[in-house]
Amino acid sequence: MSTLMDLPEVSECSVAGCSYNDHSHCHAAAVTIGGVNGDAQCATFIPLGVKGGLDKVVTHVGACQRQDCTHNSALECSATSVRVGAGHDLADCLTFAPR
Repeated sequence: MSTLMDLPEVSECSVAGCSYNDHSHCHAAAVTIGGVNGDAQCATFIPLGVKGGLDKVVTHVGACQRQDCTHNSALECSATSVRVGAGHDLADCLTFAPR
């Protein structure tokens, strides 16, 4: 991958309690996927009452710390797009696929 536009988009976020979520769309410039033991947590999740992020943005996966995911290539996500929603935690990468 060479530019931000080459990184996968966050196509959906169903985590209503996140400050970056606005009508199932993430408004962070980029998200980081973290977690441990088979859990692919959205590390950008912020459960505040204050809304954050940018008004007009296409959110991308900026970093993926899950080396055990099929879509991870050199700590970058190679999936076409990702979905974020409730999983093991309140905000997980639902596109996570263990190797």
